[in-house]
Amino acid sequence: MRPSSRRRGTAALVGTAGILAALLSCAATAQTTEKPHNAQGAIAQAWGYNDSGQLGDGTTKNATVPVEVSELSGVKAVAAGTGHSLALLENGQVKAWGANSFGQLGDGTTKNSTVPVEVSGLSGVKAVAVGAYHSLALLENGQVRTWGYNDSGQLGDGTTKNATVPVEVASLPGVKTVAAGTGHSLALLENGQVKAWGNNFYGQLGDGTVNESNVPVEVASLSGVKTVAAGGVHSLALLENGQVKTWGSNGSGQLGDGTVNESNVPVEVASLSGVKAIAAGGFHSLALLENGQVKAWGASGFGELGDGTTENSNVPVDVSGLSGVKAVAAGTYHSLALLENGQVKAWGYNFYGQLGDDTTKNSDVPVEVSGLSGVKAVAAGAFHNLTV
Repeated sequence: MRPSSRRRGTAALVGTAGILAALLSCAATAQTTEKPHNAQGAIAQAWGYNDSGQLGDGTTKNATVPVEVSELSGVKAVAAGTGHSLALLENGQVKAWGANSFGQLGDGTTKNSTVPVEVSGLSGVKAVAVGAYHSLALLENGQVRTWGYNDSGQLGDGTTKNATVPVEVASLPGVKTVAAGTGHSLALLENGQVKAWGNNFYGQLGDGTVNESNVPVEVASLSGVKTVAAGGVHSLALLENGQVKTWGSNGSGQLGDGTVNESNVPVEVASLSGVKAIAAGGFHSLALLENGQVKAWGASGFGELGDGTTENSNVPVDVSGLSGVKAVAAGTYHSLALLENGQVKAWGYNFYGQLGDDTTKNSDVPVEVSGLSGVKAVAAGAFHNLTV
C-alpha cells in the first residue's frame, strides 16, 4: 500500500497508528534472556511491533520484551523506521530487515525480510539513519547514500524515483551527521551548516519555503551546529553553545518555542540550555542535558513526555525520575533513555509492547525495559526499538 499523500506527513503518521490499532486487537509476546554480547562482537536486540519482521528475529510476532536480532554480530550502531531497521557493522557494512515495499532494505528487491540482509554496494559506512520508508548511510569520505521511498525527493538524488539500492545524494560533500524524518532528510556539514531535502509541507526543510526539494537546500540562519534530529514532520538542531533550534510542524508544541505555530525557519526552544543530545519523535521532542536529566516537549496524549501527565506542552518539561542518562531516542508516540549503567527506560504508547516492560500498558513516566544491561546504543522506530 502506498503511504498517505507526499505532503501530509502528519496525516500519514496519524493514519498509520489508527490502521495498526484497528488491525491488531492484542500484541503477541516473546521472551528472551539477556545477551549483551557474543564471541563475535556486539549483538542487537529489538522489541515492539513486528508486522513486517522489523524485529529481525525470524518471525512476525510482536515482542513485549527484547529479543535478539538473528544472524547479526559485530554491530556498531542501529536505526529504526516505520517498519524496517538498519544495523551498521564494525566492518563498515550495513544490514537491513523488515518492510521493503519501496526498496528501503537496499538489497535490490522489494521483498520483506524477517532476518537481516546486506544492503547492496555499501562499504566504509560511518553512520546510518532511517525515515518512515527510506534509509541513509554516511560514508567515511563524507558522502551520503540513500535508498527506498522517494515520493517527495527524500533520497536527494534529483529525482522522485524509488531506489532499491543506494544512490548518491546530489552535491553534498563533507557531511558530519545525518538524520531522517517521515519524508525528509537532514545532513550536518563539517562547517556547521545544515542541509535538508524531501517533504516540506510544514517547513521541515527550514529554508523559508514550503516547497519540497529533491536535492539538498540550506537550512536558513543556522551555524555552529553540533548535531541534528528529524521527527515526523519537524526538525531539530543542537548548537555548540548547548541551545536547540527547531523548525517545521508545531501543532502539538513540538518546536518548544511556547507557541503552536509552524515555522519554516529555525526558532529557539524556550528556556533550554546545557543540552548534550537531542531526539525527535512523531510529534514530540527530547533533550538530554549535560547533568544527565531529560527535558521533553510537544504531544503527550500517550504520556510520551514522561512527566506524569498526558497533557501536551509547547515548552520543555522535566521527564520524571530520570538521572544519569547517556542517550535518548523517540518513536512516534514513545520515548527511550539509555542510562549510564547500561539499562534502558521507556515511556509513552505501549500497544505493541514498545516500552519493553512485558506489558501493553501505556506509561506517562519511565519504566524499565526488561532484561537489558550493558547497552551501548538505542534507537526508536515508529512502534519498535533497537539496542546494541
